[in-house]
Amino acid sequence: MMKTIEPSYAGPGEPNRSPALSTSALGMLIFIATELMFFASLISAFLIINASAEVWPPEGQPRLPALATALNSLVLFASGFSIFKAYRVFAQDGHSESARKLVRLALWLGSIFVAVQGFEWIRLLGYGLTLTSSQYGAFFYLIIGAHGIHAVGALLGLWRLYLKLRAGDLEQQGFQAVLFFWFFVVGIWPILYVLVYLS
Repeated sequence: MMKTIEPSYAGPGEPNRSPALSTSALGMLIFIATELMFFASLISAFLIINASAEVWPPEGQPRLPALATALNSLVLFASGFSIFKAYRVFAQDGHSESARKLVRLALWLGSIFVAVQGFEWIRLLGYGLTLTSSQYGAFFYLIIGAHGIHAVGALLGLWRLYLKLRAGDLEQQGFQAVLFFWFFVVGIWPILYVLVYLS
């Protein structure tokens, strides 16, 4: 059986050093870059339609719950802060109980955010805002729905991270990749909120 040799990033006579970013973290950053372009295209289309509309939002369409969503946004930001603190604790103390508690808190807060968003959608559908009711409704569900899908994917990543942390089997590079993805979900939300809910 052949032994796997780890790549060395040191020259002759230099101490062995690891790369600044793991391959999984770098892969996640590349993925996030493509997703940023995807959201940029959605936002561009939304701004063009918004600017060309005589009345926005259209008459007869329900208004979005801006205040309730602003409060729900605070829950998402708290989740992002919790996972950031969890990563710092993990980097210092490894698989500690405090790291597990912070990851669990981030997971619960993120789940609350997604659940509240889902409840809002059900209410808006009941009020007549659908994908086919207007361009307003179509763009709302397209843009906010795309974010919701990313949030659910990131929550699954957080859940897997928590299970590996609890089992004592989590590596820092895996934590880093999930951290970057959750930061993307949290970081893009204020832009989407301002554009969609406050326009």
